[in-house]
Amino acid sequence: MESPLTTKNDIAVTMAMILSTMVAIVIGLIYIQDPNKNTYSRYYPCPKTQPSKYAYEKFTTFYSPIWMFCFGIIVVFQLYEDFTATSYNVVCLGLALPFLLQPIILPSALFHSPDANRPLKERYAFKANIWLAIYSFIGNYWYTHYFYSVLKASYTMPSTRLNNVPIAMFFATHFYFSSYHVFSNTCLRKIKTSFQAGWKRRILYLSTVILLSYFTAFMETLTISSFPYYSFEDRNMAYSIGSAFYGIYFLVSFPAFLEFDEGIDEDSGNSSSCNIGLWDVVVQSCGYGMMIMCLLDFVRLFTGIPLTVGY
Repeated sequence: MESPLTTKNDIAVTMAMILSTMVAIVIGLIYIQDPNKNTYSRYYPCPKTQPSKYAYEKFTTFYSPIWMFCFGIIVVFQLYEDFTATSYNVVCLGLALPFLLQPIILPSALFHSPDANRPLKERYAFKANIWLAIYSFIGNYWYTHYFYSVLKASYTMPSTRLNNVPIAMFFATHFYFSSYHVFSNTCLRKIKTSFQAGWKRRILYLSTVILLSYFTAFMETLTISSFPYYSFEDRNMAYSIGSAFYGIYFLVSFPAFLEFDEGIDEDSGNSSSCNIGLWDVVVQSCGYGMMIMCLLDFVRLFTGIPLTVGY
């Protein structure tokens, strides 16, 4: 019978091999690219031509370490052992509020965003939060049950639940996904602005999306592994197969969010032709959500595992 230490070492070796292979492929693809001499290579949007997206992404970048530090303190010092269902809700909602309230009470985002001069419904940060909030809701309400069914995952902490999913997770997903998508934006934008368009860049772009999706999913699974109230029947499978399963979310949403409301700062004299309205935001997020759900269900059908939703 294998010891837990042996199993843990096997997991580490497997994951190291998978991630190392992915990184090696991406590095190799970078070396064969043709530099783009017509644009300035950048991680963040141009503050002059895309000030709204720039301000939103910079605000997210500066707030992300704060919520990560708070979450880390709770997990490392096991403060969750004294949490009630209400405590979980309050903590997760509290950490999500800076993202949710920023478009309302701090529209400049501390980086001179033109959102400060726009009505609330036209602000980029407000629309980005709506997009992510809908996506987060769909992910928790529906996708979580694929983890319950396929990976035999379970939440066992005290919680108030909606469709058998802790409500605190709906709030937590919002600040997790806000940070994830800005991080992916920086990486994908760097590719688009650094190299000439063509088949080589398309392959690099796709490979990077796959790497970022798998890496993000794995790191979340790994970092939350010390939290005993979110468990898997087979943690080895959760790290390797489960990370790929979770990564399906981001295969769709990472490139989608990069292009979201790209024309927000173009042609300010005719904003209706460039900006997308709130209904368009809802439709886009729901559409991408359905794409992800179909992909998850294709995987479930392939494995032959029945899906159980609700209690």
